[in-house]
Amino acid sequence: MGIAMFIITAFLLLSVYLGIKATRGKDMSIEEWAVGGRGFGTIFVFLLMAGESYSTFTLLGASGWAYAKGGAVYYILAYTALAYMISYWLLPPIWRYAAKHKLVSQSDFFASKYKSSVLGLLVSIVGVLAMIPYLVIQLKGLGIIVSETSYGAISPNLAIWIGMIALTGYVMVSGVHGSAWTAVIKDILVFFIVLFVGIYLPFHYHGGIQSMFEALNTQMPGHAIFAEKGFSISWFVSTVILQTAGLYMWPYCFVSAFTAKNATILRKNSIMMPIYTLMLLFVFLIGFTAILQVPGLKGADSDLALLRLSIKTFDPWFVGMIGAVGLLSALVLGSLLLMNSATILAKNIYPLFSKNADERKIGKMAKLFVPVLSLICLYYALKDSSSLNILFLTGYSLVTQLFPSLIASLFKNNFITKQGASVGIMLGVAIIIYTSMTKTTLATLFPSIPSYVQDLNIGVIAMLVNIISMIFVSLVTKNGEIKQQEKQAS
Repeated sequence: MGIAMFIITAFLLLSVYLGIKATRGKDMSIEEWAVGGRGFGTIFVFLLMAGESYSTFTLLGASGWAYAKGGAVYYILAYTALAYMISYWLLPPIWRYAAKHKLVSQSDFFASKYKSSVLGLLVSIVGVLAMIPYLVIQLKGLGIIVSETSYGAISPNLAIWIGMIALTGYVMVSGVHGSAWTAVIKDILVFFIVLFVGIYLPFHYHGGIQSMFEALNTQMPGHAIFAEKGFSISWFVSTVILQTAGLYMWPYCFVSAFTAKNATILRKNSIMMPIYTLMLLFVFLIGFTAILQVPGLKGADSDLALLRLSIKTFDPWFVGMIGAVGLLSALVLGSLLLMNSATILAKNIYPLFSKNADERKIGKMAKLFVPVLSLICLYYALKDSSSLNILFLTGYSLVTQLFPSLIASLFKNNFITKQGASVGIMLGVAIIIYTSMTKTTLATLFPSIPSYVQDLNIGVIAMLVNIISMIFVSLVTKNGEIKQQEKQAS
């Protein structure tokens, strides 16, 4: 075993050890396993939510997009900072309601707010459908990391199998407690490794950051700015709006808020997170530097930019440290995704088929669903050749369709009905699934319209359809309810 693989394996074993140790002395009920008994303080909540900023997608996919798409990658920094700012007002009322009603999943929240188990089921299905592409990203990312840092000794497919087994066992054993403790190690490493590599590489190869961009602009003019068509300014703005709305619609992000001791912790977290996301700039710098140093990476192979440049530049032991950052990032976010998907299936879908589903059985089923979901994601990870960023955007567009009905539910006088919320979500999701499967865009639907309209993220169009239909159906069904009540009163 090379030194790089030895270091990565050591950090994996350390994570498993901390996960096991963190669960000692705790009654691992479904609430303890999934949301940590709602007892996490500021640091743990901060680090769990930071998993979105520095995931496997961020390290590999974001640097890969800087490499392949250039200026379009800036959307990641913009939407994360804006979403964290909005969370200052969004998360506290969600936490208070969830704590009061002892909710452990996003689906519980919608079902309780709208008093509709059917809507809860719909939200469950949307959440799981969205998280599967994101889970595939974690497995593909783990596979890339293990394969590349083994210097080709382990094939990508075998590496994905190894990643799946490691992630599945880790989640079943440790629950959210393991995720929290691993996040501590991961974020310490991220801070030093990403900061160092992002600064060192431009200076090492070009003598500075400005010189790197000058050299890049000479070889590829305009690569680091927005394109005139395709990934243009209108695509950027529409995508930022969409994903700002969608960040906390991911079930694992939504439920991470449930782990806090109180709402004040969530407000403190929202103040710190936008500053923390500035480190994403250093990930972008790595991708831009790689363009001239490891040329020729096409399509999904652009996700290899960070690792290929690191292998070219650093000694194997340091490549192992970079691989460990990627591994821990995949474990933290992958475990949250797996855990929340399994919790949704066990808590919100399994009881529909079992009348005797008490909390003990639900907790057991949640852990049993973990390997089932892992195998499904393994299938797509081995089969799908899409780049990490395309998978990421697909999942994001799906969960964002939950945003309008969530916002409506937070108003004191919510006129949106369960029927309106359900129809809006279904239409929005249907548009996303259809356009993703057929690769339909506004440009293919309306080839004669201006390019700045063609470039709009079609997920925004799906959300507009969602909102309009939600309001229309709510007004119709609300009027029907009022007439029914008047008829009964007379």
